[in-house]
Amino acid sequence: MKKLLICGALILLGISATFSQKRGSTKAAKAKPIVFAVIDDGQTLEPIGEINKGELVGAASDQEEKALQNFANAYYKPKSTYNLIFGGAANGTVTVVSSDPKSDCGKNLAQITTQSSKAKLKGLVMGLATNQNPAKTASGVRRLPTAVERAEIETLVRAEFVKQGVSAKAVKNMKYYNLTALDADRDGKAEMVGSFWTENSSKERNLLFFIAEKNKNGKYNFNYSEYEKITPEKIMSGELKDLDELGGELLLDALEYNGDKTAEIFTINKAFEGNNFHVYSRKNGKWTRIFEGYNYHCAY
Repeated sequence: MKKLLICGALILLGISATFSQKRGSTKAAKAKPIVFAVIDDGQTLEPIGEINKGELVGAASDQEEKALQNFANAYYKPKSTYNLIFGGAANGTVTVVSSDPKSDCGKNLAQITTQSSKAKLKGLVMGLATNQNPAKTASGVRRLPTAVERAEIETLVRAEFVKQGVSAKAVKNMKYYNLTALDADRDGKAEMVGSFWTENSSKERNLLFFIAEKNKNGKYNFNYSEYEKITPEKIMSGELKDLDELGGELLLDALEYNGDKTAEIFTINKAFEGNNFHVYSRKNGKWTRIFEGYNYHCAY
């Protein structure tokens, strides 16, 4: 089954068979190692995937009532507590308050409270949660870029937009959803994860998501980037302003779960009828998308 994604403003995403996305089981669920997204100002828990032998497997994407109830029984019992992951490390806890697998639009979600002395979850600042203890290699670094770092990254972003044919006026007035410094491998050199956009015209938006890191010369370059031009017909509502509000591909946080000593980077694409999730891992020096998942909520 395939779903089509348009940069977080649409609900569907083409999912390759090479990715580890599997349907939930209707058998009685037992809690397994799992990773959640912490969204909605730290008030909502949404499953991304269970960890199975170092691979992420989609969880609770099946809308069959019994499967959802089993999932809720395993993971969403009131007062269940999970590690809040911020900067790839445990930085507080999230506690389940309630869930309702029979609700109209939140069958696979839970309402939570969040406690952290460091993570200030608000708006586009989100996090992860897990029932696992983070790897000791986690750096705990998650911060805004310095002025020098931001200037260097913005130069790269402008050059990429120009390369993609975006007008000089739009590039000059480019905007961003977020730009965050992480240290995925604890080498003291920050990786930059960013989501930028431009308004090339009233009928066009240009989105750029990237992971940038320093090269041998100490200069940043894009290790991974994805550009997309969005027009009204690609959006379910037909309104570009809805994309502006939902955002493009956005950072959740990083978590090392597969034993390679480099934290994987998790992102979310918010959508009209659900949410899409991506995970990136550094393989042979290159950041590569290794997981794509989708959670349906309800019809738009």
